[in-house]
Order: sequence, then structure tokens, then C-alpha cells
Amino acid sequence: MGSVDYPKGKRLVGKVALITGAARGMGASFARAMVAQGGSVIVGDVLDEQGLAVEAELGDATVYVHLDVTSRSDWQHAVDVALARFGKLNILVNNAGILATGSVAEFPPDEWDRVIAVNLTGAFNGIQATLPALKASTPASIINISSTAGLKGYGGLVGYTASKFGLRGLTKAVALDLGDSGVRCNSIHPGAVITPMTDGIDMAQSHVAMKRPGHPHELAHLAVFLASDESSYCTGAEFVADGGEMAGLATLTVSS
Repeated sequence: MGSVDYPKGKRLVGKVALITGAARGMGASFARAMVAQGGSVIVGDVLDEQGLAVEAELGDATVYVHLDVTSRSDWQHAVDVALARFGKLNILVNNAGILATGSVAEFPPDEWDRVIAVNLTGAFNGIQATLPALKASTPASIINISSTAGLKGYGGLVGYTASKFGLRGLTKAVALDLGDSGVRCNSIHPGAVITPMTDGIDMAQSHVAMKRPGHPHELAHLAVFLASDESSYCTGAEFVADGGEMAGLATLTVSS
């Protein structure tokens, strides 16, 4: 796609978000959309050069921090930067994730550990680290980026599927724990989306109603809604943006 026009507005004025995996792909798209709506963003990632480029692109409303989500000290540093730069933290987007393929019989244990550490434990680390700041700046919102792989199984993606189901469950547990605290927690479940993580993967979507993969900005608009007070009665919920994948099998074109 060419350049994307993120709608400008005031839906997130006065709000501060910390987004992981924000140097590229969906995370960078979330940052652009939230800044366009008046928010401030801490861009967290391990890709320093690309993260600094996002900061330069978006200007004073953003600051980049090196954030390995498996490092609790990195998380604390990110929170400290948010409070020092913007004075508060209202939104956490646990977007950082990695993909590793392989069936259960052949999946290397160290790859299992790595996928779970980033995709699931990383989100848990972030929620624990940011919670005092979120509670101090309510209304607040935690947004966990799961997947349709958190709603159904995928062959050859044993680690990824397990991590995304786990993130879906974590979302509900956190929502119940924080239900009366002013901190909401919801999950977003994208289908196939064109990002650097999906480079090299067959993105044919003939089995999906819309018959195409999604684009990061299409998920960003949903993230803005969940970050904003417009979603004030939403917590512990699953928001699916998958082109109709979970609706069932679309009619396939069969050649004669």
C-alpha cells in the first residue's frame, strides 16, 4: 500500500501510551494512529534504529525506549521514561511478538521457551510493571495483541498458537482482577496482516470472506477505540479483525 492517512482528532488528547514492538508493523501503525488522535506515545522495541526513526517521524509526542519485553529492568526503565517525559501512563499495548514454525514433534524446546517468553510472559511483565502508573492515571486501558491463533489452532504453529491462547486467557484474568480499579483489559485478534513478521509466509486468503490479508492501519483504528474512553464499558473482551476468517470457510473458487 502507499502512504496511509491516519484520521486526525482529539480522541486521545491527554492520554499517554506505551506500545511494544512499535518500531515497525502494527506497533508503528498504532503509534501513528494514536499520535494523530492527540495522544503521546512511548515507542518500545529492540530495533533501535527503526524505533528512533518512528520517534523522528512523529516528533515531540513520542519518545523511543529500548525495550526487550523479557527484561523486567527494561520494563521499569520504560515506565520511568513515560513518567519523566509525559507525567503519567494511561495505555499499555502489548504488541511485541515473534513467530516460529514447527509441529509439536519437531519444535525445538529453546524455540518454545523463546516464543512463550516474548509473546506471553512479556505481556505479563508489562502489565505488572505498568500497573501502578496505570492505576494512578485512570481511566486506563491495557490492550493485548493476540491473534486468530488465540481462538483456533493452526498446524505447524504450536508455540505461537499456545502463546496467543495464553494471552487471551491472561487478558480475561487481568480484566477480572482489575474490574473495579478503572483499568480495563481487552485483547485484539488479528487475522493475516501484512507486516515484517509475516514476510515469506503464504498470505493467500481465498478461504476468508474478504479474500485478502489485512493492513496494519486497519488494526490501528481498533486499537484507538480500545485506548479511548469510547470503550469505557469494554473489558475482558475479544475484538476480532480478520476479514471474516473466524466466520467460517468462504466459498472457494474451484476450477473445472
